[in-house]
Amino acid sequence: MAGKKKAAGAVAVQKRKITWKEIVKQKELILLTIPFIIYAIIFYYAPLGGWIIAFEDYKPKDGMLGSKFVGLENFADLFSSDIFIGTIRNTLAMGVINLVMSTVFAIGFALLLNEVKSSKGKKCVQTISYLPHFLSWIIVTGIVQDVLSMEHGIVNQVLQALHIIDAPINWFAQPKYFWWIVGFSNVWKETGWNAIIYLASITSINPDLYEAASIDGAGRFRKMWNITLPSLKPTIFILLLINVGNVLNAGFEVQYLLGNGVVQSVSQTIDIYVLKYGISQGDYALGTAAGIFKSVVSIILILLANSAAKAAGEERLF
Repeated sequence: MAGKKKAAGAVAVQKRKITWKEIVKQKELILLTIPFIIYAIIFYYAPLGGWIIAFEDYKPKDGMLGSKFVGLENFADLFSSDIFIGTIRNTLAMGVINLVMSTVFAIGFALLLNEVKSSKGKKCVQTISYLPHFLSWIIVTGIVQDVLSMEHGIVNQVLQALHIIDAPINWFAQPKYFWWIVGFSNVWKETGWNAIIYLASITSINPDLYEAASIDGAGRFRKMWNITLPSLKPTIFILLLINVGNVLNAGFEVQYLLGNGVVQSVSQTIDIYVLKYGISQGDYALGTAAGIFKSVVSIILILLANSAAKAAGEERLF
């Protein structure tokens, strides 16, 4: 019995008490954090006070404190609108497509790039793959429109040369293609940048594992499947948890720039809805209510994903 208690005591982690002596010892670090705390309070938390207008019949001339309180009426108006329900569907669909495709392509690119033996070739490919991340969406959407153009777009030309299609397709006039156009545009722009963390994680894998696998006769694919991917699992889970909260941040620029009246039913996201029906029409209360809904759902998604990871025994945020 005494032996068990001793073992339990050895395993238990003693909590470190925060004392004034400890605070004084860390005063330089604490002082360094003060400007960032002030910045966060001013630009992140103080503006949350503006959420009050979502519960008011807000009139700019009356101000936040003078406008009539209407409770959840603005939220009721939102969810009674078929346009907003369709907007939620579009945002979720494009957010999930972006999350899945960006994760899969980034991991695949990192695995393939890791197999390049030439260090110069690897650095060259890495540098080139990062560049699209720094391009404005205005430039990227211009490139996408040229690539998918009916007149001289390379996609239509290749498909016709392979006799897959008989006539050029107007990709931007058919709603069924829009979500995938947005998804592949995000993949082209962000894959190289998203792969950085995976490449850094791969470099921390013990080389002895690969040497042992080579002795056992494992090929490159078998090493990737049995060593590299399992070693990347904690990184994959953490990044998925972080990105799940951004599912409703499906985008604004790319949908706004590639969208048109024909595909409006599938291109409008919550951000575009806020611009069109909230800011442009002066209904700031409705726009704020839509923004609150988006924030609350994002928090709930992070909590659910974190709980699922905890239940599965995987890496989690908290």
